Amino acid sequence: MLSELFAHTGNAHLVGITGAPGTGKSTLVNQLARYYRNPPDGEVQRSVAIVAVDPSSPFTGGAILGDRVRMRDLSGDPGVFIRSMAARGSLGGLAHATASVVQAFDAAGFEVVLIETVGAGQAEVDVARLAHTTVVVEAPGLGDDIQAIKAGILEIADVLVVNKADRPGVENTERALRNMLQLAHPVPRVFRAQGYFQEQEEVETASNELPLWTPPVLRSVATEGHGVAELAKAIQKHRDYLDESGDWGRRERARFKTELDALLQDKLVARWRNKVPASKYKSVLEQVVERQISPYQAVEALLDGDRYVW
Repeated sequence: MLSELFAHTGNAHLVGITGAPGTGKSTLVNQLARYYRNPPDGEVQRSVAIVAVDPSSPFTGGAILGDRVRMRDLSGDPGVFIRSMAARGSLGGLAHATASVVQAFDAAGFEVVLIETVGAGQAEVDVARLAHTTVVVEAPGLGDDIQAIKAGILEIADVLVVNKADRPGVENTERALRNMLQLAHPVPRVFRAQGYFQEQEEVETASNELPLWTPPVLRSVATEGHGVAELAKAIQKHRDYLDESGDWGRRERARFKTELDALLQDKLVARWRNKVPASKYKSVLEQVVERQISPYQAVEALLDGDRYVW
């Protein structure tokens, strides 16, 4: 079905919303969707799909899928579709099937797809490989200047939002983010070592002199709807930049490359599991547990079983 839908994709603007737990991502997504559905005079109404990824319990495997509770204002609107997903142990802030769901929404004709990640920490950056525009949400009181600088998640931001700006310390948070942007040397966004077949031409193309995008730092109070219009305009401005600079095509290429590598890995592992009996896998695992062989030797044994005595 996804193969049939693929020819109808490529029109939606994929917007990733990520940040630490408690920053107000779900409320901000709700307000942003409301803005797209009820724009001010002179702006075009847009259809919106929302993918909300919730963390799964490491013990029971269950997930609350409660983000939709915060989006009750959107219920009954035929131009809005909300899909909650469980991460199911997948790292990086997204579920394993998020890219496929986003593809289905794109083919269905939704103009904007908002992808809300689980509460992300310092390294959950998978959303930036999927989305065209990545919005990183911060809030006052989540750390000092050093914490902001070392948070790798900030490096993927196309737009930075300080939510809950009515709380004390918003000036310090905003200053820390601006200092982080000044310290960072602006470069075209290229994800290193995302696949085994990284092309030198791709790296060279991305390193050419291009007009670089500087992430704006915005304030918002999502519960009151303050700053949402400015955020929507910044997202549209980034979309225009991607079109003018040609970065839209480069990001699409990087996105498909990541998806292709993931699919290859899944298919190869599944094919391997069909060939190797469960008894052999268990035997090798027991040898590792008893420290007769190392995990590295175990992998070699499982991949090239003819050379080993089971």
